[in-house]
Amino acid sequence: MATQTTLSTIGNSGLNKTYYDRKLLETAKTRLVHATFGQKRSIPRNNGKRVEFRRYNLFTPDQDALVLTEGVTPEGQSLSQSTCEVPVKQYGAYVEVSDLLDLTAYDQVIADSAELLGEQLGTVIEWVTRDAMCATTNVQYPNGKTARNAVGASDKLTVDEIRKAVRTLKKNKARPFMSAADGSARKPHFICICSPEATYDLQSDSLWQDVSKYSNAEQIYTGEIGRLFGVVFVESTEAKVYGQSVYTTVASVAADNKSITVDGPFSAEFRAYLAAASCKLYIGSNEYTVSSAVINDAGTSATISFSSTVSASVGGKVYSDDSGLLDGTTKKAVPIHATLVFGADAYGVIDVDGSGTMETIIKPHGSSGSLDPLNQRATVGAKVAAYAAKVLNPLWIVKIEHGVSA
Repeated sequence: MATQTTLSTIGNSGLNKTYYDRKLLETAKTRLVHATFGQKRSIPRNNGKRVEFRRYNLFTPDQDALVLTEGVTPEGQSLSQSTCEVPVKQYGAYVEVSDLLDLTAYDQVIADSAELLGEQLGTVIEWVTRDAMCATTNVQYPNGKTARNAVGASDKLTVDEIRKAVRTLKKNKARPFMSAADGSARKPHFICICSPEATYDLQSDSLWQDVSKYSNAEQIYTGEIGRLFGVVFVESTEAKVYGQSVYTTVASVAADNKSITVDGPFSAEFRAYLAAASCKLYIGSNEYTVSSAVINDAGTSATISFSSTVSASVGGKVYSDDSGLLDGTTKKAVPIHATLVFGADAYGVIDVDGSGTMETIIKPHGSSGSLDPLNQRATVGAKVAAYAAKVLNPLWIVKIEHGVSA
């Protein structure tokens, strides 16, 4: 059975595993923006693979039912909660350290490895949380647009769009945040997570107020860049950007005109899009329904079959219409940025800072027994034992899908 070994066991370093665990978590936290503001839950041991998030249901305001009769005590109301169960997943990676490297710079390699693994895991946790938040059904488009594929580059994030999002949250009775990250009191506020490109567009507005101009000093969040209309803005390089999943050319056409091949390499978005049932692709200006898509083992070619015959020729554009406005000539879509504006308890996450959820695992040379007969390999690993994220109240989170300046 594999064992988790601290550096004090190795004997050639005064540093211990606690140091590396802290380094791992601190580095991961530099990436944790989306995961910072969710309702946090810990995973109890021996309690299954699902975590339960809860929120109280509001009482129904009924002016007739709440009228009191003199001298008569009314019936009491019962508290009720809505629960949401989410399955958790594990995430992890490791690197091997050779014995020769160990002899020259072992401590530095472990520290650097922990830092790199922390950044990698932090980014993955950010993506998981971000994608869960972006699954909200409360979507807003600029300039009166009604769909993502109608949004162009000029439909940028503006002060007016932020005001609309705040109005929506207030009408939906979203609860504001009342404290800072360290628990200290702070004026009520909503949170906005946006990309650097979105920040660039907003900061050209005269109403923008950056952190350095706050009239009253307050404890700020990591990554906080400003505030506007009761919204605190936190920038993230991992903010969601919807790119065009499929944009390629026809490499060959089958004799029956019901399938084509396209050349790779293929992105994760390409694979995910074509894996969806009955997805749509365009060839030229015609839309077709995909019946199957098979990528060869080398990842260099894909055969896409359709439910009907297609009009296609070698070199013709093959593309999806799942991002922004299409260029009429190139059929290339405008990338769409997602800015999230939300209140407290809009979504839930597993607390990666609690219960040892994120840990460093160090296996020294010689720990593998006969699998490493010459004691040549050690490993430095990092693992998130269990993580999940889920929107708990879609009415309390607004996703603004918009274009950005070039």
